[in-house]
Amino acid sequence: MALFSQTSQQGFQALLWKCRMFWPISRCQQLFAVSFSIPNRDKFMYFSFVTSSSTALPVDPKGTNDFATKKRSEVDSEERRRWDEETKEITEGNLHCSSVTPPKKQLVSQVLNRHRFTIIQPPEKPLRAEEWKRLREGFSSPEIFEDVMLNSMVRYNSPIDVAKSLLTHVAKSHGDIAYSLLIKYLALCVQQGKTSEIRDVYDIMKTRFKILESGAYNLFIRGMSNSDQWRMALTLLEEVKKIMIPSRANYESCIKAASRHREMNLAFELYREMLDKDLVPTLDVLQAFFDSSRGMKGAELQKELFGILFYLRDNQIYPHKTFMRSVKLWFESIPGETWRGHLTSIKDSGECPVCNHQLEDSNLTEEEYDNLRERIVRDVIHGTDPFRKTSPQEFEAFQAFVESRLPFDIVIDGLNVSHMKPRQTQCENLFNAVNCLAKGNARLLVLGRKHMLSNSSSWRKELMMEMQNKADFFFAENISEDDTFLLYATLQSGKHCKFVTRDFLRDHKACLSDSVTRHLFRKWQRGHQIAFYSSAEGNHINFLPALRYDCVVQTTGDTWHIPYKNSFEEKYSYQVPRQWLCLHQKQ
Repeated sequence: MALFSQTSQQGFQALLWKCRMFWPISRCQQLFAVSFSIPNRDKFMYFSFVTSSSTALPVDPKGTNDFATKKRSEVDSEERRRWDEETKEITEGNLHCSSVTPPKKQLVSQVLNRHRFTIIQPPEKPLRAEEWKRLREGFSSPEIFEDVMLNSMVRYNSPIDVAKSLLTHVAKSHGDIAYSLLIKYLALCVQQGKTSEIRDVYDIMKTRFKILESGAYNLFIRGMSNSDQWRMALTLLEEVKKIMIPSRANYESCIKAASRHREMNLAFELYREMLDKDLVPTLDVLQAFFDSSRGMKGAELQKELFGILFYLRDNQIYPHKTFMRSVKLWFESIPGETWRGHLTSIKDSGECPVCNHQLEDSNLTEEEYDNLRERIVRDVIHGTDPFRKTSPQEFEAFQAFVESRLPFDIVIDGLNVSHMKPRQTQCENLFNAVNCLAKGNARLLVLGRKHMLSNSSSWRKELMMEMQNKADFFFAENISEDDTFLLYATLQSGKHCKFVTRDFLRDHKACLSDSVTRHLFRKWQRGHQIAFYSSAEGNHINFLPALRYDCVVQTTGDTWHIPYKNSFEEKYSYQVPRQWLCLHQKQ
């Protein structure tokens, strides 16, 4: 095979064609029969290819990236974060071979692990075959040299020509190019948007392998969806459907591609298909719908976008501020309509200061409350076998305890609150919380554990006795599950009773057998869970009273009110936001 300069003139397609002569299909299947670990639908893991020791090339002492990507904007930060995570998994993944792993492959995996966290700087220009050979021979573990070098190229975003020259050397030296090296080269091409090279790799891999694993499809679909040949990503998606359930990333790449080209019918068709497969969309792709639909006409399009807002409502999802900006700009761009949007805070009374609209009340009707209480007792307290972590005798004793002291105004998860501030002891945390919540003669029930009575450095006897003068305490066994106690005591006390815990109670909501009851549970929770957080100085606890109005997306037709958080939060939180986007028709 010619040196790299000749390969450059002929194009990499010629290189791949020549490589095929070295790749008998049966031999490739024998050499590269591997299994890949796929930890979830959004992430993928390949052969481990990790950075090498400093013996190969000069080390960059600061670990800097000479080819670093541009600064991320707020709008695409989530997408870039996911790509960084995926690339990290490629560069730091574990080697997973088939059930019968040859000793040589086991040795290679061990060597790769030893070099996992070492960083080297790849060459800035293509090298000739003899130069790659010298580097390989001087490397401390020559058997993993190519993996290590391509790993560095992905990490440092090296020029494609440098990677091509390495693959040329590999094909000449070994007679083939391993699957792992092709995947790393593909990741580099996708990272740089090299469409023709992505197509080349796809052609040769489909020639060599009848079926590709999901990680390769993730890269191919991502790469093609961001190119002018984005429709090929749709073809690849159909190919994936024949052998596996496409991942969320697969769908979202295609949805964004269709949205960017303003083929909104296609984008929403893929979105509905994604939901039908129980794939949860990211806020990033939901925001893309509003960005791409700006200024477009159509009642059906409006209906679809309103459907996304109802999806946020039904699932108690709080978008971030940049999402709200996209929603605001879309509303204000609707042809022939006069929407105006403002970011605001709702008054404690539930009135919007911008449009004077009164938001929905957080309270349930008597009928709804009675129904929810019955279903919680049946499906959650009894239906999920609460005696897994408590005895029947203990729960019966708790029921009798509660019934003899009803009603309470506030039920407190004592152990949960006691861990609030690490600077103070658990007893001091709970003591401060009880003192704060007992103001106004509120009747408190604190759910504790028996170890709180031990008179230890964490639980001082004098403070515990003082607290018991201000609140009722029930001390459960140390292994007992207290969420069911908390729900029972709060619901039995009546509609006015609130509760204090940092738990989101998602498991209990999931135990409810139908969506209507789950919706009532979420609404009850939003209106009754008191949020708390430590002060900036760390010397006291701040409590946020439960809201009188319901903190979910809501509309009257000529108004929309959407709660949002200032920044993206990947994890669920029991705390509801205090910022809102008000949208109303200008008169």
